[in-house]
Amino acid sequence: MGASVEMVKVVARFADGKLMKGLTQDFGPNKNCFHLHPAEGCQGKGNEIFIRDLKAVFFVRDFAGNSSYNERKSYLETERPHGRKVEVEFLDGEVMVGSTIGYDSNRQGFFIYPADPNCNNHRIFAVTAAVKSVRFL
Repeated sequence: MGASVEMVKVVARFADGKLMKGLTQDFGPNKNCFHLHPAEGCQGKGNEIFIRDLKAVFFVRDFAGNSSYNERKSYLETERPHGRKVEVEFLDGEVMVGSTIGYDSNRQGFFIYPADPNCNNHRIFAVTAAVKSVRFL
């Protein structure tokens, strides 16, 4: 191995509404847990986060975000997303629109790539247990 894995910015949103922001380098869609390090530095092992406790993991451009930004929830006619267009409703009522490449309700989660290329999220890992419905568009 030897190659260092890049740290990525994530926001872990728990099923109970709690939120944790930090950096990770060991997240995997088929793993049961990953480690979240404080954004300030990566000393130590970090906090162990279990997928079963989460609603979703947001892979973000920056931690601040822009609360006044109105995210587009649809595709433009000219846009051709990878995968299938999808609308995902979570148990807490939040709705996301994007595309997914390998949705399988038997897996613990799946990636959503947002319809709005300018939003703060690169991609979102939605935890299947926290999803109320998935509708293909």
